[in-house]
Amino acid sequence: MTDDWQKDRIGSALRGGNPTVLRRLEAGFAVIGDVQFLPGYSVLLVDDPSVHRLSELPKNKRLAFLSDMDKLGEAVERACERLDPAFLRVNLEILGNTDPFLHAHVWPRFRWEPADLVGMPVWLYPRERWSDGHHALGPQHDVLREAIGEELDRLAS
Repeated sequence: MTDDWQKDRIGSALRGGNPTVLRRLEAGFAVIGDVQFLPGYSVLLVDDPSVHRLSELPKNKRLAFLSDMDKLGEAVERACERLDPAFLRVNLEILGNTDPFLHAHVWPRFRWEPADLVGMPVWLYPRERWSDGHHALGPQHDVLREAIGEELDRLAS
């Protein structure tokens, strides 16, 4: 995977060139995360890169974004529960401290996580987890991608 799309995640998604896109939703794009140390990690990207905060969206689009976040969270939950019996829950976060565009993180959590981290925010994981190539998104995550996509399709119908 080249990283050109990473410089413009939303624009590349709008052009059909973002390889992490799982599905187009009403107010954005469901994408699988670049790192998968917690398998199933996904992100909801708003479909307008000029939007930085939830409050910048008109009310109807704001509600659509939150509904999309709910759908992606439920899809990740269903897929992870089916694929890993140690699945516990999902954590949903809208932070916006690093990337300026509006986005929401969907983090699955598992019983096999280290005891000192499983009850803590994901951001407390060691930095190496974020950059270790072993956890990078790749073909080994195709089954997971398909499962989340299928669940999004079920929730849309």
